[in-house]
Amino acid sequence: MKKLKNEKELLKKAIADGVAYGEKRGVVEFEPTDSASEKVEYIYRLLVHDKVIQPLPEDQVSQKSMRHKLAIWASKH
Repeated sequence: MKKLKNEKELLKKAIADGVAYGEKRGVVEFEPTDSASEKVEYIYRLLVHDKVIQPLPEDQVSQKSMRHKLAIWASKH
């Protein structure tokens, strides 16, 4: 897994976009107390469910790989 140049900024963008996507769809309402890792996992699973992104093999799903996948998604839209 090759690290992206500005992965931290892309992850922030992905979380903001993912929160907006989930709330616009009406499937989730995030609370200010939700941690970033909870948001990352929920957004990743939602985008996979909606077939927006390709799922990782189940044995490779980790916080780090989900964050990387979301950063790639943010860089493409």
